Amino acid sequence: MVRHMRWLATVLAGALATALLSLGTAGPASAAPKPPPAGVDIAGEGLSAPLRLRADTQPTQVGAVIDQVNFLAPTGMPKGPKPADLGPKYTVVVLAGETPKQTYDLYPKAVGGPRVYRPAKQPDGRKISAGWFLGRLSMSETLRTAGVPLERQFDTVSGGVGGGERALPENTLDPAKDLDKALGDLQRLLLLNVGVMLTITVGLAGIALLIRRRTR
Repeated sequence: MVRHMRWLATVLAGALATALLSLGTAGPASAAPKPPPAGVDIAGEGLSAPLRLRADTQPTQVGAVIDQVNFLAPTGMPKGPKPADLGPKYTVVVLAGETPKQTYDLYPKAVGGPRVYRPAKQPDGRKISAGWFLGRLSMSETLRTAGVPLERQFDTVSGGVGGGERALPENTLDPAKDLDKALGDLQRLLLLNVGVMLTITVGLAGIALLIRRRTR
């Protein structure tokens, strides 16, 4: 009986050791490979060579550029602005690792607001319809931050779609003008109150004088 129990314990220990060994060696091999890091290449006016941004070294810039094109609907407008109204073009290629997946043409200075053109022919071979789209208001600043030589814009609202004009009217950006207007309105209000008080005072004095004369 004792020999049988020893033999059973030896078999169980060997089986456990084999299972642990196979688990330790099979674990890393069966683990799912990590997806390649995202990246974007930007080429266009003012760039002697394409900008190559990768998520492992410049995650903020890569995410911001991809955000300029990741909201597009399946179908866009068939026609865009006139070529003379488009301004400088910047071609953005979205990559997985070093493999191009998508390409877009961005026009941050287009008349009437930034525009995005999505070609029908994509690097990954997927079928998609070509189309024009209103771009985000932040397109110009996003490209500038990524390294594109564009003038800085201080009055652009981040996010949002469409438009490229000033987000606020020029006169709303002058605090001194607003202060002068507020002081002028306050002065007129004080003068109006003084006038009302004088009218009431004169009226009460007249009524009091009339009553006094009738009671004599």
